Order: sequence, then C-alpha cells, then structure tokens
Amino acid sequence: MMLLVTYDVDITSEKGASRLRKVAKICEKYGVRVQNSVFEMIVDPAQVTALKAAISKVMDTGSDSVRLYYLGKHWERKVEKLGIEKGFDQEGTMIL
Repeated sequence: MMLLVTYDVDITSEKGASRLRKVAKICEKYGVRVQNSVFEMIVDPAQVTALKAAISKVMDTGSDSVRLYYLGKHWERKVEKLGIEKGFDQEGTMIL
C-alpha cells in the first residue's frame, strides 16, 4: 500500500533539531522524500507498525506532529502531480 507521511518537528531547541534528523532518517528507511518533510512509502502492515513505533520513540508528542495518509493499493488514481517531479518510481525497475 502507498503511505504518505508528513511531519512537523519543533526545532526551536537543539533537541528538536536532533529529533528532526532522526525522524527523517527513519522515513528514509521506508520510502522516498518528495518534499522537505513529506515521504511516499510503499509498505506492508508490518512495516507501518514498525515505522510508527520508531517515530513514536523519537518524537515529542507535546510539540511535534506526524501524519500518516493511507492511500492504499490503487494510489496512482489518488495522486496528481504538478511541476517538478522529486523522487523515483518505487515500484519500477531500478538499476544500481
């Protein structure tokens, strides 16, 4: 399924800047950054559970916000892109 993750981490403190980097690193393990604090991820339910647990350990629930949008399996019909394309086709062929 396609999952869209957005986050807003309070960076007014040194600890906040550290949390921001940690949340981004966690998200990079599961998907592709499409904007500064937005990731697209193709994941299964077990990966979603692991992602949420990892982010929950890092974030400050009193000052940070993370949103998960479940777009499902047929997400292509639900996403419209305008302008420059960031990222890559996660389901396409990748040559390393």
